[in-house]
Amino acid sequence: MGSVRNGLRRSDTYVLAVDVGSTSVRCHVYDPAAKIKGSSSRPISMLYPKPGWVEVNPDEMFEQFVAVVKEAVEDSGLNIKQMVALGISTQRATFVTWDKTTGRPFHNFICWQDLRAVDLVRSWNKSFLLWVVHKSSGLLHFLTRKKRFLAASVIHFSTQHVSIRLAWVLQNIKQVQDAVIEENCCFGTIDTWLLYKLTKGAVYATDYSNASTTAMFDPYQLCWSKFLANLLSVPVSILPPVKDTSCNFGYTDESIFGVPIQIMALAADQQAAMFGECCFEPGDVKLTMGTGTFMSINTGTKPHASVTGLYPLVGWKIGSEITYIAEGNASDTGKVIQWAQQLGLFSDVAETENIAQEVPSSDGVFFVPSFSGLQAPLNDPNACASFLGLKPSTTKIHLVRAILESIAFRNKQLYDTMLKEIHIPITCIRADGGICSNRFVMQLTTDLLMCDIEKPKRVDMSSLGAAFLAGLAIGYWGSREELKTIRSVEKIYKPQDVLHHYKPTVENWELAVQRSMHWYNKTKQE
Repeated sequence: MGSVRNGLRRSDTYVLAVDVGSTSVRCHVYDPAAKIKGSSSRPISMLYPKPGWVEVNPDEMFEQFVAVVKEAVEDSGLNIKQMVALGISTQRATFVTWDKTTGRPFHNFICWQDLRAVDLVRSWNKSFLLWVVHKSSGLLHFLTRKKRFLAASVIHFSTQHVSIRLAWVLQNIKQVQDAVIEENCCFGTIDTWLLYKLTKGAVYATDYSNASTTAMFDPYQLCWSKFLANLLSVPVSILPPVKDTSCNFGYTDESIFGVPIQIMALAADQQAAMFGECCFEPGDVKLTMGTGTFMSINTGTKPHASVTGLYPLVGWKIGSEITYIAEGNASDTGKVIQWAQQLGLFSDVAETENIAQEVPSSDGVFFVPSFSGLQAPLNDPNACASFLGLKPSTTKIHLVRAILESIAFRNKQLYDTMLKEIHIPITCIRADGGICSNRFVMQLTTDLLMCDIEKPKRVDMSSLGAAFLAGLAIGYWGSREELKTIRSVEKIYKPQDVLHHYKPTVENWELAVQRSMHWYNKTKQE
């Protein structure tokens, strides 16, 4: 591995990774030991033009991307010429459409939290056509035993799906409608837009991990789903070509950074984090607790057909090898902590683990973390966030403890769903994301799952995964075995004998969840 690249030894070269999250764009410069030599971060400016609408300016995001790369290299004290590869990890289910001729966007990025398509979702989920799809797919599954028909027999649309928000765009933005007719419309998730801009329009593509999260991609056939596209009247012609997660996507235009940099990986953030955690084997589980919670399991070379909302996604595709994951999520994790802080329940997030332990229990108070509805296994977009069991004796400390407990309880719900549905022995659980720094949540999750959970030394796993994917593609790192030796663990949480004490608490919390479900349907009827 002392090979020369562009006249430089490996020890004199570095890999760049940029992670575009929900709230910030971060760039790290990695050396051969995957140590960070320089970093930069900039916030993403969220736009809220109407109630429920969440947008980001596409040109501003690109400018922020370029800025953090330049700043990270400057912070490292290195030369941009020493950067031999760039890996990009991006938040998922956020998209834009643009003019193929001019490269100008027709609208802002429509983010994954955006609710503008909520009425469209409701009408589709209640439609006769979807009922027919369910029944016919169920029959086809019975006749063929093919799992993809089982998945189609329980499909329901959600505002988090790109497909339904893109259908809304095609129905409501005339510029896009005209461009489609003129065959002058490009669609892309964040990775596609950045690749297009970085190459000055020379490369238009996405990767399998990002494509599989749009709810327009068939993970069984590994192509855009003509069935789903036709169902929603989305022309397949506007969807980008799909490439491997780790491959040569071309070079950045020389005018952007002064030298061309090879773009060697595009990955969706959760899949990138899974790769960064070295969850390479079937049964490896990653638990990310950030803005939302994402629990993903490596299911090997076959996609998992779920009946409870565990999505079958492509983890990564590298050459002839493809790895699938099944994923469950809870949207409101970091969001709940942020809300509690704004409410004045505490001033510093780091205080919460100690606050929660000032009382032996939440004293019968339960919190349902559902600002954006409840995802798998309940799948109720109309559930509301709520406190139940409040009493005159309830203090702020009880509320904080109930909030932290609710995060661990949702983790248990997702894990139990995974155990029921996926018959692969769990080999390890690795946590990442900002909330895995909270020892109360981590220990309680470990106790409830009755499994060891590893916490890495670094929490920015999406960035590390993008770096690993890019570095492997150019031979900067020789193998996944080498990556495993680089990965570092800060702490292993081990279960304590408290599960039986918590059993009635978890059962009561589940009753509180039931009370919060279908709330917005009820209030509308009233």
